[in-house]
Amino acid sequence: MIAIRTLVSRIAPLLACLGLLAAWQLASLALDNDSFPTATQAIRAIPAILGDQEAWINILASLRRMALGFGTAVAFSIPLGLLMGRSRVVASLFNPLLMVIYPVPKAALMPIIMLWLGVGDLAKTLVIFLGVSLPVIYHSFEGAKAVEEKMLWSGAAMGLSAAQRMLRIVLPAALPEILTGCRTGLVLALITMVTSEMIARQSGAGNILFNALDMGQYDTVFAMIIIIGAMGIGLDAVFEKLRARLVRWSKPQFDLPLSFS
Repeated sequence: MIAIRTLVSRIAPLLACLGLLAAWQLASLALDNDSFPTATQAIRAIPAILGDQEAWINILASLRRMALGFGTAVAFSIPLGLLMGRSRVVASLFNPLLMVIYPVPKAALMPIIMLWLGVGDLAKTLVIFLGVSLPVIYHSFEGAKAVEEKMLWSGAAMGLSAAQRMLRIVLPAALPEILTGCRTGLVLALITMVTSEMIARQSGAGNILFNALDMGQYDTVFAMIIIIGAMGIGLDAVFEKLRARLVRWSKPQFDLPLSFS
């Protein structure tokens, strides 16, 4: 029985993808619209994209921006979230600002950021940074706030300083919640990366997608959507493997090998 459940959990994502492709194929055939190619047409366009050196340069440029924006956001947001979770003063200072920024779509800031920083990598990286920071701050805050006070009292009794208690007690205890925020931030990094490249179109996966749309190459448009989706699934799977190793002592969050935040 356990073996059957394991097998089902492993093939379920594949079956879901096949079902989605089948529904797409049937819908495209039923509508018979040139701007809505079939799934097979889109899939056939993927090798041409992946075989193009210029396309790889664009995709790697996107991944570089995403890595830089995600990395800097995590490095900034985790310490801030932990401080907010353990200090009412810090929380009272930053909470109002975060409440104002949180509901604003980060892509909507792109035109303003372009006016300040131009349309280069810095503007796109800043948009990714803003998109990732908020969920990481929130989950770090919640994780730090949930740490039991008696653990901190025990650390203080052992002679640990405030900084040492933060690093040796609060950070490990909050790590499962922090990694949940990072996983959400990774998805948002991909979304804001593509969106920013659609607005400031110089290079990147979003640039390939919109250039194909302008030229009426709809099979390429949908092929790029599949490639971007595959990038997201791959990055999520790698991060989940890393998360499972870092917090193997905590209760697993998901039963499926791949899941989406």
